[in-house]
Amino acid sequence: MGNILELLKYIPPAGCDYNEWLAVGMALKHEGCTAADWDLWSRADSRYHAGECERKWQGFSGSAEPVTAGTIVQMAKDRGWTPPSSAEFVEYDWDSEINYEAETPQVAQLATGEGIPLPEPADWDPVNQITTYLETLFGADENVGYVTETWESEDKGKRKYLPTKGVWDRTAGELIEQLHRCNGDIGSVLGDYREEAGAWIRFNPLDGKGCKNENVTEYRYALVESDSMPLEQQNAVIRELELPVAIMVYSGGKSVHAIVKIDAPNYEEYRKRVDYLYKVCKENGLDIDRQNRNPSRLSRMPGVIRNGRKQFIIDKNIGCESFMEWKDYIESQNDDLPDEESLESVWNDLPELAPPLIDGVLRQGHKMLIAGPSKAGKSFALIELCIALAEGIKWLGFGCAQGRVLYVNLELDRASCLHRFKDVYTTMQVKSDNLSKIDIWNLRGRSVPMDQLAPKLIRRAQKKNYIAIVIDPIYKVITGDENSADQMAKFCNQFDRVCTELGGAVICCHHHSKGSQSGKRSMDRASGSGVFARDPDALLDLTELEITDGLRRQQEDKAACKVIYEWLCRFNKQDTVSEDDRFSAAVLRDTAQRELPEQSFKLMMQDVEKAKSIVRTRTAWRIEGTFREFPKLPPLNLWFDYPVHRSDSEGVLKDAGFEGEHDPKQNLGRKKSKKELKAERSSDIEVTFEGQQTDGTASIKDMAETSGKSEDTVRRHLKEHGGFWIENGRCGRKQ
Repeated sequence: MGNILELLKYIPPAGCDYNEWLAVGMALKHEGCTAADWDLWSRADSRYHAGECERKWQGFSGSAEPVTAGTIVQMAKDRGWTPPSSAEFVEYDWDSEINYEAETPQVAQLATGEGIPLPEPADWDPVNQITTYLETLFGADENVGYVTETWESEDKGKRKYLPTKGVWDRTAGELIEQLHRCNGDIGSVLGDYREEAGAWIRFNPLDGKGCKNENVTEYRYALVESDSMPLEQQNAVIRELELPVAIMVYSGGKSVHAIVKIDAPNYEEYRKRVDYLYKVCKENGLDIDRQNRNPSRLSRMPGVIRNGRKQFIIDKNIGCESFMEWKDYIESQNDDLPDEESLESVWNDLPELAPPLIDGVLRQGHKMLIAGPSKAGKSFALIELCIALAEGIKWLGFGCAQGRVLYVNLELDRASCLHRFKDVYTTMQVKSDNLSKIDIWNLRGRSVPMDQLAPKLIRRAQKKNYIAIVIDPIYKVITGDENSADQMAKFCNQFDRVCTELGGAVICCHHHSKGSQSGKRSMDRASGSGVFARDPDALLDLTELEITDGLRRQQEDKAACKVIYEWLCRFNKQDTVSEDDRFSAAVLRDTAQRELPEQSFKLMMQDVEKAKSIVRTRTAWRIEGTFREFPKLPPLNLWFDYPVHRSDSEGVLKDAGFEGEHDPKQNLGRKKSKKELKAERSSDIEVTFEGQQTDGTASIKDMAETSGKSEDTVRRHLKEHGGFWIENGRCGRKQ
């Protein structure tokens, strides 16, 4: 609290407008100060009224978005206070907002030049001065506020002339027409003014009902005025800053009044733009009274006399065309971009390449995208990668560097996400020796667009030394239309920012576009703009493969052989089968039935069915890669056995085609002969029988349930085969 009160020394109450004065009071109450603290500070202002602070204080009842000490800190900074180098005043926690906007650019040390003179107009024509001002700033049907009447006040023994509220119900068109007919007597149109005081005019149009901020109809202009340097230097700085000045007027006193184009859509944006304008001016020596930022502010009217000096137009329509053009110009003066370098200067001393993060795929500090359809297990692949990086093991057959990883979870609830990590660890059979190297940031329900997430992410990860940031999935943080190349380029730039600031790789996943992906290049399958596939340094695309019935049966037999052989080993009966017979499900099954106890055999058969069931739910995938830093790799085929991916080490998927590659409605190949179809049915019925038989017989009902066919179809196929007998709902091989 003491630090807050100390900062009030840098904020003179006389220099605050009403809203700023209220904000100070609200911030003091929020930080635990007293009404007396606010009252004591407010006494230094001539506008002070005893008891007003106490009355206002009682009305500060709290808000969902309270005014805090940060407001006072910023106000003190705006008035010249420099924070201490240590963090003794403001401590940021993990939920604090950090503004990553660069320091306000300085165009040059403009305040020390010789300056540019302000020549008075040779022919003094008050009517022309005023009409030029009105025609430049207003439309003919827009109401203009102006003041010619004053009231007297004394300040430290000196007489001051202060403006009244004035007039606001006359349009620019009316005034211009009457001024042209007044024969030079502007007082007959505007009202007589005191030559000791001059006259004033408001630079934004009004609604004709008043002259307050709420009466402003267009937030078109702002006033830039400074009396802290010679007039000639003010003129020079305004011009050299390329301020988008609509009109510039000499006040008849110590300052130049520049009416600057703002063109804000609303009051909130007006304040932001004016704050930026004033900050740039201050950084370049033009110290502006912040009370001037009100859109209803009065400025000096040209064409009148003030204390023996003319108030006149210096220039109009100078500098940049608009506020946004000017802002781009200012920021380009200090863009923090690296200088150009000659290739010759580095030819014999090239910088080292970033080391690989994933061998042959991705370098550290680069970007990678995994694309695929919804059932490809992309999130599981990313979790597998996190584990591989943390434990320093291979991922899908690729060697990985070892280091800390941050997994940004945008989709799953916290419990589901944590369980997934444990399930994948367990299924991969990896020792969990480096769990401390994996951090998880659960943001489901709290995700924000990437342009807002990036600075928060950078702040949290700044000192963590992550070698990879995994964002899953990116559709949760997309800003803009994903089909717009321009908007997606800006979106992807946020990943560059994270990579540059943190030095780690950014890895994320995205979904395929709708429809068949066959015939498309791997880099054209991701949904939305092609920027998604072309921006990352590495793209891994997953496409599902079609598994034939024959291949599926082969995989089921293989799973059955593995289970049965393990049961034989459990009873030390592995020597009862030859090496060749180890790969025959029928032989192994007959051997197990003969060698194992009956109950153990039944338990074994349950395990066989479980293994086959897993095989039936298994999906096959092909990964195709597009790399910026490494040569193209041959496609990688793998199985997705929930919850992990396994490489197709046997090569059985080498010739598999993409799922949906052929239109099932079209007969693209020749019809199978009746003999071939009968052979397939005979093979299928034998496999089904072997999987269900006990003591040489099997239940037709069980065979029907296993094969997905009706009992009548099973009976028909058994009869067609010719090698089976059928009796009382059971069947067996004929002798």
